[in-house]
Amino acid sequence: MNKSVCIIIPCYNEQENIAGVIAEVVALPGEREILVINDGSTDATSMRARETGKAVVIDMPANLGVGGAVQTGLKYAARNNYQYAVKLDGDGQHNPASIDSLLQPLHENNADIVIGSRFITENEGFKSTFWRRAGISVFEFIVRWLTGRRITDATSGLRAYNRSAIEFMEKYYPSFDYPEPEEIILACKNQLRLQEIPVVMRERRSGMSTISSAMSIYFMLKVTLSMLFISLRSPEKKEG
Repeated sequence: MNKSVCIIIPCYNEQENIAGVIAEVVALPGEREILVINDGSTDATSMRARETGKAVVIDMPANLGVGGAVQTGLKYAARNNYQYAVKLDGDGQHNPASIDSLLQPLHENNADIVIGSRFITENEGFKSTFWRRAGISVFEFIVRWLTGRRITDATSGLRAYNRSAIEFMEKYYPSFDYPEPEEIILACKNQLRLQEIPVVMRERRSGMSTISSAMSIYFMLKVTLSMLFISLRSPEKKEG
């Protein structure tokens, strides 16, 4: 029997935020399984998630980065027969109230992957810092150059997947740091249908981002090269 929705929450050192994020998901109508991927945290993230009694928690043996944590969640969703997966951050920036809007295009079979974007409309909410917005604009240009598609928020980690996307990405998801722009190129190259919807994001509730100002240049260069390499290689072979 196929299950419905798995909410994947990758997190690293989010002891101050994770219980609140779980509580917000639990408060939504409908049944969903919450899966927390504790990516080698050195604080009490795992304990705080388990204490809620509302989430399955997978503790990674080491800090693999966002890519490895997300791929772990997608493998779990694939092997436990979920029809849909939604990925949101454990820092409180992504509002779980957006989950149903993300799933709607999947239910209507209009997309395989849906991305929540803070830039489609001039809505309220946190838009990130000036320099990060500049970096996102650069990625928007690169995505359009490589794929012909306009994705306004290529770094958004708020995404939903149907069964086809789950089965593909659990094998091929970019398993390194900062995988979101790479995932877009990979999806387009392999004929997965993408759609963006407008969402309102929030500021991190507490703690610090893993991407510091000093890391931004490294982030931009690494991700840009990865996007180029994915665009140059042959599409992955789909089973069946």
